[in-house]
Amino acid sequence: MALYVYAITARAHPHRIDGMNGVGSNPSSLRTVTSGTLCAVVSDISEEVRPKRRDLIAHKEVQERLMADGVVLPLQFGYVAADELTVQQALEQNADSYRAALQRLEGCAEYHVRAVQEDEDPLLHQILEDLPEARDLNERIRAGDRDPQVPLALGELVAREVQARQESLAAGLVEALLPFARDHVSRPTSAGDFLNLSLLVPHENEDDFLKTQARLSAELGGGVDLRCTGPLPPYSFVQ
Repeated sequence: MALYVYAITARAHPHRIDGMNGVGSNPSSLRTVTSGTLCAVVSDISEEVRPKRRDLIAHKEVQERLMADGVVLPLQFGYVAADELTVQQALEQNADSYRAALQRLEGCAEYHVRAVQEDEDPLLHQILEDLPEARDLNERIRAGDRDPQVPLALGELVAREVQARQESLAAGLVEALLPFARDHVSRPTSAGDFLNLSLLVPHENEDDFLKTQARLSAELGGGVDLRCTGPLPPYSFVQ
């Protein structure tokens, strides 16, 4: 029977999973598949797994229960193995890399930090105040200048300045937060974001990290919101 795989752990992990059920419309109980010093936490599955709310919650609850008792390598939602032998073979073939990853993640959690430009108006006003060229172009438009190149030139100038200022601010935020992290991953930004950062933070650094994040958030102006999510299973750091 196919197995849904939630995470990989050391064999010595407590695995307090008795009474927990897994994903699927007829969820089965959780169990472990062991190979050497490693275990995979799994449940039987007889259907295609889709990211329904109930199953996403079940997946997350398993991760959180395991994380509460020790280091885990969490798998992203939806990983299914053909059978128990397939899981055992994967544990055997990748044993060295799994053990190294468990050691690297020991005592850490993932935090996700995003810087979002919620309101551009303060930034645009600041640019007009700081750049005489931008201010002059804006005044020409307000005075009724019909030259189509004027708003085009202003738009290009402001767009370059917005990007430069956001990149500079993002670099400063990263510089302030990285000392608290064992590792980090920078991800592509989306509309509205100009920083999308995952950090692997040791437990002993969490308080200082969160205090620093809160201070940075309070200091930010210009319509910027610094959002922090965590602690999370260290998905971004499982190779």
